[in-house]
This record gives sequence, C-alpha cells and structure tokens, in this order.
Amino acid sequence: MDHTSPFLMTRRDTLLAGAVTASGVVPSAAAAAPAKQSTATAPLTRVTMSVNGESKTLELDTRTTLLDTLREHLHLTGTKKGCDHGQCGACTVLVNGRRINSCLTLAVMHEGSRVTTIEGLGTPQRMHPMQTAFVKHDGYQCGYCTPGQICSAVAVIDEIKQGIPSHVSEDLTARPLLSPAEMRERMSGNICRCGAYSNIVDAMTEVAGSQA
Repeated sequence: MDHTSPFLMTRRDTLLAGAVTASGVVPSAAAAAPAKQSTATAPLTRVTMSVNGESKTLELDTRTTLLDTLREHLHLTGTKKGCDHGQCGACTVLVNGRRINSCLTLAVMHEGSRVTTIEGLGTPQRMHPMQTAFVKHDGYQCGYCTPGQICSAVAVIDEIKQGIPSHVSEDLTARPLLSPAEMRERMSGNICRCGAYSNIVDAMTEVAGSQA
C-alpha cells in the first residue's frame, strides 16, 4: 500500500468523518476560530446613596445589583449571596426602612436611598437587640443566612407594629398580633438550611415583647 497517497485515510480520520456525518454538522472556519472578546466598555453611572449612615458615591456599571455594589464595591460582605434569584433571602437589606432582596434590584434604582446592612444594625461591641436575641436563642447556627434573617426580622416587627396585615391576618382592618403565626408567615422568604426557625421565632418574640 502506498502510504504517501493523498487519498489514504487513517482510522482517526474515518472516525471523525463518521461523527460529523452522524451529527449533520459541518465545521466551518468561522466556528473553529476563537471568539473575539468585545473591547467596548460598559456604561458607567454615578450613584450616591447613604449606606449605614455614611454617604457613598460610586461609578457603577448600570447593570450592577445592589448586592454586588455592597459586597464588591463597598466590601460590606455581611450581606450574603445565596441563590442570587431572590428565593432564599440571604441578601436581605433595609432600604428606607423596608426590607428588600438586594440581588433583585439595581444600584442605580436607589439614588439617594438609605441602605442599612447587617453591619449598620450593630457591632460586636454594641449589638442590636435582635442580634443579641439571636445569640441568646441560638437562632444563627451555621450563620450564613443570619444577616438576612436579622434584617428581615427587624423589619417584620416594624411591619406588625405599623398595622400592615399579612396573608394569615384574620382581620385586615385590625392591627395584626405579634404572634408566631404572623412572624412565621412574614419570615417565610428567608430560608434557613439549618432549620433554626423555632429559635428565630423565639428571638423575635423576645424583642417584640421588650418593645411592646
């Protein structure tokens, strides 16, 4: 056999040809060439907001979430990135006194807003009453979801005191009760893999009772 013949196919060539035929895809030079990376720069916008009582002005990509702004630009890593889809509540912060999932909102939407993270609620030397109660009742366990849980718990107590009803409120015209059922319903968006829910309710009940 003439091994120098241009028409000679090796076993490898035969297998590759068969695979291409079976898939019905013919590779092209364009497909084989590596994709060129875009050199265009993302549009930046100046955003000013109050974070934990301090004014912050940042130049941000307009697509940056509030969560990434806090963690990557302001280095406030107490706020956790969990599912990044608004389903677990680990990224909960307070914006103008109301709790939100910071992974679902863009920073540019909060120009002039007051943002409070877990770092702004209290410090190890001077903890917020809710932080103290979580420690007392072991409501934190592994601790990953705890910042979001505490921020949400603080907001829940305020919501009930303001008379805002929930799905389990029996009378929408009456002030809701500071009951375990109300607390559990309102905290249902904050998931705890450790299952410390009963301890969290105990911590919230103690804080709510002390503020009554």
